Amino acid sequence: MIDFSNYLSPGRKGHLVGIGGVSMSSLAEVLVGMGITVTGSDVNEGSNVRSLRAKGIPIAIGHKAENVAQDVEFLVRTAAAHDDNPEIVSARERGIPVFERTEAWGAISRDYSNALCISGTHGKTTTTSMCTHILMAADRDPTVMIGGTLPLLKAGHRVGHGNTIVMEACEYYNSFLSFHPTVAVILNIEADHLDFFKDLEDVEASFRAFAERIPPHGTVVANLDDANTMRTLAGIDRKVITFGLTPEADVYAENVRFIGASSSFDIYYKGRLFTDVTLNVPGLHNVKNALAATAAVICLGVRPNQVKYGLAGFNGAGRRFEFKGKFNGADVYDDYAHHPGELKALLDTVETLNYQRTVLVFQPHTYSRTAALFDDFLVQLGRPDVLLLAEIFAAREQNTIGISSASLAERVDGALFCPDFEQLEEALRHIARPGDIVLTVGAGDVYRVGEDLVASQP
Repeated sequence: MIDFSNYLSPGRKGHLVGIGGVSMSSLAEVLVGMGITVTGSDVNEGSNVRSLRAKGIPIAIGHKAENVAQDVEFLVRTAAAHDDNPEIVSARERGIPVFERTEAWGAISRDYSNALCISGTHGKTTTTSMCTHILMAADRDPTVMIGGTLPLLKAGHRVGHGNTIVMEACEYYNSFLSFHPTVAVILNIEADHLDFFKDLEDVEASFRAFAERIPPHGTVVANLDDANTMRTLAGIDRKVITFGLTPEADVYAENVRFIGASSSFDIYYKGRLFTDVTLNVPGLHNVKNALAATAAVICLGVRPNQVKYGLAGFNGAGRRFEFKGKFNGADVYDDYAHHPGELKALLDTVETLNYQRTVLVFQPHTYSRTAALFDDFLVQLGRPDVLLLAEIFAAREQNTIGISSASLAERVDGALFCPDFEQLEEALRHIARPGDIVLTVGAGDVYRVGEDLVASQP
């Protein structure tokens, strides 16, 4: 089997199929930063495509065999590009090796003496972003790959020149098993991506394999408060550092105080005060994310003040409780939550913020997740004062199950199902009022609803 590492040298030329995606566009810039010539293709124009073109990367819209130039030496494909993609077909007919994007990132991670990989069912993007802030404050000059936009970087990635890479590590399709972490963070483990995994036990087996990828001198950072995580790691022959909200953890918080959308707390390590922190994002789940980030960077020798100032400068990542503006006097926020556990964390946070009403606009993500976790979704969707449901965002799936958001609406008192965004926006024009928080929530394109409303405000 050909190793992607063979192509990580200046002067090589590669083609990226689906180059406009978050991870793929980041990969393109990292490869170019290594002196590799890159071309690409995507089905749509978009901000990432325009940004890459501005940096001199040729990108074709639409997938055609002729997009793969004669001098291309390797091809990297996004997970959404299947074997019948004409560019992949052409590459294979010509003997050009085809790699998955995770294989490429995995090979890149091998070049760094410190490879910090953050995994978990929830909180990956936020915790990776927090680690980035801390490592920047510590002048580590890291290379970064995040599954979202970080305002500090004005992007979801960074090409650094230090010996550290920090990467969001997703379990879907066992993607993170291509990575080579020296520090492997596990934030939490729940049943998700059940279109790929058989059940929770199968998910846990994948996370166990991820943790076992670290070398003997590496460290696993684990959430002591999460029973699934600790069961998964039981008896592992690797060094484990735990984080949590109780002193039984290696890294824990004391004196947690919430003031509006901020919090302050003391971080202890091995029973001794490590630093005090002011965090400018709301919610207890973000306190936990900050503890995970702190535990991770402790493994890299980062000093207490660097953690303190790095976290103080963090104001959130794109689509993670992101303030969009006001409409009809209501505050409009957007969030990426698409799993019942993430919805719970979001709604728990909002309940501490003293709004008169919570108006939730939820767009479920994939038919398989909606069906598999249907009852868990009902528990959380019954919590807001007003619930509007957009149709399920299909993503990679076909609706072979015959499920719709209307099925959820039928089971939640007062819920309103709106099959298109136009109806959602019209409903919100009549519903939103001063004292409300309006949340557009989901991993699809529901953020457009809030953005359109805010833009229409006189």
